[in-house]
Amino acid sequence: MGLATGAFALYAHTIMPGLKETDDRTFVAAFQSIDRAIINPWFMSSAFIGALLLTLAAVLTNLGRDPLPWVAAALVLYLVAVVTTLAVNVPLNDAIKAAGDPDRIGDLAAVRERFHASRWAAWNLVRTLASAGAFVCLTWALVVYGRTS
Repeated sequence: MGLATGAFALYAHTIMPGLKETDDRTFVAAFQSIDRAIINPWFMSSAFIGALLLTLAAVLTNLGRDPLPWVAAALVLYLVAVVTTLAVNVPLNDAIKAAGDPDRIGDLAAVRERFHASRWAAWNLVRTLASAGAFVCLTWALVVYGRTS
């Protein structure tokens, strides 16, 4: 969960503010490149999907135990992050990648505008806060577990 939260937060406080200051060609090319790079087995298995599966496993292994409400809350919060990613961020990512090679795009400003960077960033903040909340819930679940063990 910490890895997923960190990845989302990195976009919020570094990547998107940095790209905001660039020209259209740099924005489109850089975002396309970053999005291609993040779709890799390490990120997908250890952070994005891994956080979901491990939190689900934590729910199942804590059935009937005191930490369950906190672990379940973490699962719900992280599901918000996953759904947000799949419903908002991924379609915007796919659209900017579908625009093609920046060297062959006639109107880079239009591609950038259709990407809706402010919308992408706003929803990224939602998934950042949701996953951070999930992380806090999982941390507190460990405290509760320690008190009852």
